[in-house]
Amino acid sequence: MVDFTVAIRTYNSAKTIPKVLDRLLLQVDTEDINWEVIVVDNNSTDNTVAIVKNYQSKWDKTYPLKYYCESRQGRAFARYAAIKEAKGDLIGFLDDDNLPASNWVSKAYIFGQSHSQAGAYGGQIHGQFEIEPPPNFNKIARFFALIEGPKTYCYNQKYIQTNKKMFPPGAGIVIRKKAWVQSVPQVPRLIQTAEDIEMLSYIWQAGWEIWFNPEMEINHLISKSRFENKYLINFFRSNGLTRHYVRMLNYQSWQKPFVIPAYILNDISKVIIYLIKYWRIINTDIVAAVQLELLLCTLISPLYVIGKHQLKI
Repeated sequence: MVDFTVAIRTYNSAKTIPKVLDRLLLQVDTEDINWEVIVVDNNSTDNTVAIVKNYQSKWDKTYPLKYYCESRQGRAFARYAAIKEAKGDLIGFLDDDNLPASNWVSKAYIFGQSHSQAGAYGGQIHGQFEIEPPPNFNKIARFFALIEGPKTYCYNQKYIQTNKKMFPPGAGIVIRKKAWVQSVPQVPRLIQTAEDIEMLSYIWQAGWEIWFNPEMEINHLISKSRFENKYLINFFRSNGLTRHYVRMLNYQSWQKPFVIPAYILNDISKVIIYLIKYWRIINTDIVAAVQLELLLCTLISPLYVIGKHQLKI
């Protein structure tokens, strides 16, 4: 019986996958844990496959390293393949640019064992930057799946206290397979920038707890290309355009005709206020520019989603 599965979703990661696998070779305090590592390759065109196969040929650990190919393109499809192939009930997801701390597996397993109602839980994600981030990066850091903090908390309880639904980032998330099978439909909407939120929303709505465990730590490798203006604009545009879909996950069909106009009015006011406050620096400050892009695309996201037939209102 497998206690814990580490699932790595990868695509063209020849430069980074060795770093991730090397970290998994150095895990400590796992002597009493029966675990496995699976790599789900999403149609890589570089030599990622050859690198993984080479690691397999030299892998001398008691925990196996397995390789699977998911031909359907998209992170959500890769996650589904990992869920299907995983032998453990607890599945820790790492992206191919996530470097786990040496005790990440043990801390993730122990937390899952002591929190039986946790359907999902994440940990601290620290940025490891190839170049210095732009000024005011802290204003957009959460979009780069970065989260830090010393306290353990349950997102369900935090929602009651703040009246604001929050979820941990998908990087380094641990999913209880039982919660997934009971909660997540076999055919999700599969919006690329929202698949993690969609998955966690289903688990949340099914009554499972979602936690933050600060003892689980990973470093997130962030390349310099992710700070190029074109990338940032496109990234925040995609996040804004899918915002309507994410919001509607929280409402029943009969509620949507009432909440949609309220959201639209609120989004219009946010755009106006932002322009009044920051119009002088939008052309010179990339953080200000992408925040405006996010607000504008959020405003038009209902039309975008309807046009894509990705949500029935």
